[in-house]
Formats: sequence, C-alpha cells, structure tokens
Amino acid sequence: MIKYSLGCENGHAFEGWFAQSADFDRQVESGFLTCPVCNSTTISKSLMAPSVSTARKKEAKQELAMNMARHEVMAKLKEAVAGIRASSEDVGEKFPEEARKIHYGEADARGIIGKASFDDVRELIDEGIDIAPLPTLPEDGN
Repeated sequence: MIKYSLGCENGHAFEGWFAQSADFDRQVESGFLTCPVCNSTTISKSLMAPSVSTARKKEAKQELAMNMARHEVMAKLKEAVAGIRASSEDVGEKFPEEARKIHYGEADARGIIGKASFDDVRELIDEGIDIAPLPTLPEDGN
C-alpha cells in the first residue's frame, strides 16, 4: 500500500491509500477521488517524506515489542505469585515437615509455602509429594 498526502483545489489536506501509484492516477481521471471536505474532484499529491524502513528501525521495533512482552509476562507472573502467597500459609522452615503431614493425611489439606533445602526437596519429590518452587521476583521498577 502507498500512502499519499493529498490536497484539493480549495486547500483542504487529507490522506489517501492506494495499492499502487497508477491507482491514484486512475481514480483522479475517473472523478472517483474527491475531497472529503468539499467534494472537489480536482485533487493533487502533496510533497511528503518517504518512510524508509532501516535495519535500526526494525531492531528498535523488535526490541520495543520484546520489552512489552517481557513486561506483560512479568506482570502476570507477579500476579500469580501474589495470588499463591495470599491463599497459602507460610510455614517457613517447617515446609518439609508440613508437606509430609498433608501428603500422609496427618494434617488438613491446604496450600503452604516455605523454605526447604535442596536435599529436602529431593526427598519430598522421591516420596511422591508434589511441590513446586515459588520464584522470588524483583520489585516494580527494578
């Protein structure tokens, strides 16, 4: 598509989009192209700067899109972690013990969060206890 800056004989400026340059000429010759303000059919192209896509512009657009995607993913991740924290009991260092009690029916089933060593995590997984790490996320603005 080609975008032209157009003007009519009465000084009204507007834009037009055309599949190719010849389409503008055909529409003007047929009287199909009119000014949206005064309906004049005497239309001409105005001078305009070409829009040139450079590698730097493409890289900048890609970087902007990636940053926006990262921001969106981080916001959703923060929301999910906040929801888990809000609906779970923080049992701190007692996490392995409490996870086992819940798994073996010795304590009421509930969401818990806490801390566990690598060895404790491995043992819990070996026992068939479903656990997952909860990420520590940077604060807003970092």
